[in-house]
Amino acid sequence: MPKSRQGGPVLWWPAVTACAGIPVGLLWWLLAPGGMNLLSGNPALASGTNTGGWLPRDLVLAGLFLFAGCLTGFLLTGRGGGVPATARIVLAVLAGAVAAVLSWQAGILASHWWGAAEDSSASPSIAFSLRAYAVLAIWPGAVAAAVFFASLTGGGGKDGAPGE
Repeated sequence: MPKSRQGGPVLWWPAVTACAGIPVGLLWWLLAPGGMNLLSGNPALASGTNTGGWLPRDLVLAGLFLFAGCLTGFLLTGRGGGVPATARIVLAVLAGAVAAVLSWQAGILASHWWGAAEDSSASPSIAFSLRAYAVLAIWPGAVAAAVFFASLTGGGGKDGAPGE
């Protein structure tokens, strides 16, 4: 297995990124309507039967993914680790995709464990869920966009590749 300059395995950074999806999913459940609803605090949005809470629920996850992806991408630009820049970027984007799926599932699992039971026979969206699956592409897309932006603004090394 390739080693970083410090002697540790190269794959620790993507593994940490992927595992970061679990706390992000728990944070989604805590903040979003239909979960604990700590962000809005509006009691009308606390129940999944209110269709007005479905879009904000997805948007909370999208915002968390955008923040996490940008943070991952910008932190990636300063990491050399003896691995070619292209491989680091591909690994970070793949780790972001894994993190997004883990986050989504962690939020749904938190809802099952700690949320109120709701009858979702009328619509599956009544239960704490994600309606727009395209949201899952935001984390890896934000990683790629952050690396691209850092490369354009001089965040890369001598050849423009991040961290080289």
